[in-house]
Amino acid sequence: MSPKHVIYKKLSRDKSVGVYMGKRDFVDHCEFVDPVDGVVLVDPEQVKGKKVYVMLSCTFRYGRDDMDVMGMAFRRDIFLCSRQVYPPLQDKERSVHTKVQEKILRKLGDNAYPFFFEFPDNLPCSVCLQPGPTDVGKHCAVEFEVKAFCAENQDEKAQKRSSVWLAIRKIQYAPDKGGAAPSAETTCEFIMSDKPLHMRVSLEKETYYHGEEINISVDIDNSSNRNLKDLSVSVEQVTNVVLYSNDKYVKTVAYEETTDTVPSGTSLKKVYTLCPLLDDNRDRLGLALDGKLKHEDTNLASSSIVKDEVLKEILVNMSYTTDLVFEEFKRSYLKGVIGDDDESPAEP
Repeated sequence: MSPKHVIYKKLSRDKSVGVYMGKRDFVDHCEFVDPVDGVVLVDPEQVKGKKVYVMLSCTFRYGRDDMDVMGMAFRRDIFLCSRQVYPPLQDKERSVHTKVQEKILRKLGDNAYPFFFEFPDNLPCSVCLQPGPTDVGKHCAVEFEVKAFCAENQDEKAQKRSSVWLAIRKIQYAPDKGGAAPSAETTCEFIMSDKPLHMRVSLEKETYYHGEEINISVDIDNSSNRNLKDLSVSVEQVTNVVLYSNDKYVKTVAYEETTDTVPSGTSLKKVYTLCPLLDDNRDRLGLALDGKLKHEDTNLASSSIVKDEVLKEILVNMSYTTDLVFEEFKRSYLKGVIGDDDESPAEP
């Protein structure tokens, strides 16, 4: 038996239009993005001579709907693209791009019309910020939607009962081949000490999947006259938001504080293991998460993979760093950062 294909559908309140799609997750492969395709079902009697349009939108929401002030919504439309599907502007056969569309059209009959969109290169992936325990409604997020509506023209404000919205996601998967294992080293010199402190930190590989443990190799050579103590290791999530302002947020998602010490004139070689998980950070307000549909669960936001030639003015970039901090009696700190993509994106 051939495997069953799940078809997602949603109808408007007055049943005048409906959207049918074979999938709701569209993968950004860096070189290209999966196109958005589907079918719109039209009820000519309900439409009453109006035109039917379908729209693909990408919206950045940085406040709840009930926070609108003086008619100014806390949202920004990053990308809007619309197509007229009824009456059709070209032959239906020329508008079909996938086998799933062909099957849906055969099932729905003559009043079904296909649509097809392509993403531009510079759109961010679906991502949201974790709301607080008492927050309700939509939260800060980058959201994608397919909307079908009836109107005299595409600029006319459509009635809600004659419109339908279907949420979709733009996601990234981890690359098949990872790069070289990240490593970093630094030297710290102290006052009244002739020799410095040297530290090297490295990982086993570049790409880590959600739920996978990260082994951090630490090599410290303390030639200084200071005694080091209270060494701690952490994984930090770094979020760069350049959509409305060039903001940068750093939040610790995994942390281990040890009692390891490195006395003067000694060295330390040890492997520490951390596993950043959303379950351990449910109460962290503002933590970046992968975009989700409805009330399904998600995970920590995946690292962003962006082509060098893509403009970054409208992106939300995610990365992870591994940090090492030690304390000596005067509370001097040393931080070692390892790469930008210690956790690469995996399937949500």
